[in-house]
Amino acid sequence: MFALIHFWKIGLEVVILWFAIYMMLLFVKGTRSEELLKGLVIVGLIFIATKHLGLDAINWTITRLFPISIIALVIVFQPELRRGLAQLGQFGVHQEDASIIDEVARSAQDMSKKKTGALIVIERESGLKSYIETGTAIDGKVTGYLINTIFMPLSPLHDGAVIIRGGRIVAAGCVLPLSQEEKGVPKYLGMRHRAAIGITEETDAVCLVVSEESGSISIASNGKLAHNIDSQILTKTLKSLFYKSSHKEILSKISSRIGAKNHQDRG
Repeated sequence: MFALIHFWKIGLEVVILWFAIYMMLLFVKGTRSEELLKGLVIVGLIFIATKHLGLDAINWTITRLFPISIIALVIVFQPELRRGLAQLGQFGVHQEDASIIDEVARSAQDMSKKKTGALIVIERESGLKSYIETGTAIDGKVTGYLINTIFMPLSPLHDGAVIIRGGRIVAAGCVLPLSQEEKGVPKYLGMRHRAAIGITEETDAVCLVVSEESGSISIASNGKLAHNIDSQILTKTLKSLFYKSSHKEILSKISSRIGAKNHQDRG
């Protein structure tokens, strides 16, 4: 009986450790932390090798520098750590009112035709208070007319982002953080697109961008950007992000389709 309990205990520990390592690798994939993890693995292998080879001087140096390096890494990668801890505290999927999504999509389609630049953030579980405070308070009902008015070229608030919380436009002209990830971010994307990626890297918000140059519509979620969304499927795409847990997979599929379409057009 004791042997059986011991066996199950070991099995449970293995499963928990495997799941923890898997989630960590999934989280760092495609981010700056991926290179950091590779570097730590190399340092660990060097430490083990020097210990077995009896290279005491190198081993002593690594041992003394390791605690200092951990503190430095925590400071340098503070945004990634904050994002990871925030994701641990998120439960379920935020359900946004369908009428709000319809208004946002309709507004984006109108601005796309006129090539009016826009940046719209829809809050989910992660609070956006610190970003809301950088803009001008509005607290108005979400309507396409109001959104279009805010982003009119002569409007004093058109350069910033509109933030929607609980079905209302709470602020406009908000300043968002730019993406810290250079890898995978096309050079031709402007500041709006980088801000959209940046806010979704640090929070679970969904961000919609209308390009001022081309009128193309993009959606950012979970640090990923689906570029040049067809206006005909825009509403469906937004609703999928709010009513399905697999929003990361959806954006990946959309990006793949767009890439295939562009490839066919070039061919």
